[in-house]
Amino acid sequence: MSCVPWKGDKAKSESLELPQAAPPQIYHEKQRRELCALHALNNVFQDSNAFTRETLQEIFQRLSPNTMVTPHKKSMLGNGNYDVNVIMAALQTKGYEAVWWDKRRDVGAIALTNVMGFIMNLPSSLCWGPLKLPLKRQHWICVREVGGAYYNLDSKLKMPEWIGGESELRVSYVRDLNLGWLVRR
Repeated sequence: MSCVPWKGDKAKSESLELPQAAPPQIYHEKQRRELCALHALNNVFQDSNAFTRETLQEIFQRLSPNTMVTPHKKSMLGNGNYDVNVIMAALQTKGYEAVWWDKRRDVGAIALTNVMGFIMNLPSSLCWGPLKLPLKRQHWICVREVGGAYYNLDSKLKMPEWIGGESELRVSYVRDLNLGWLVRR
């Protein structure tokens, strides 16, 4: 886990003569095991201590106390791979909720002032070194606003990916927003 500040393109910044504000410090948790739900939650809260693997495991156990096979988590080893029910219950412990975004609705209708961030479940490839394995997987990512701009805080990225303002978010992520949940208080 690390806090990685966003760095702009050096060539672009050197060519500008106007003074620029320093980019904001952005907390960006990196991928470990199958803990992308944990990373997405911590990235949306911008806090490495918002949730732990143990916290999510306790929530999972509470959702399915006496079950060996459960719909809430595919891995029984505690390595992650949590589903949206665990994410929703985790958010509730902090007074937040996950609201599913119905893809039939226009993303222009999202009141971004009421949204802390977005948690999306996207298709993902499984790789073993340079080899891409033919297995279908899902991966949780977070998108949120920091310092007036939106960033993709996918834990598989080396650093946060700058998206831009509200209009760029709505245009760039229209398809992905249809695969996710809004996090709001």
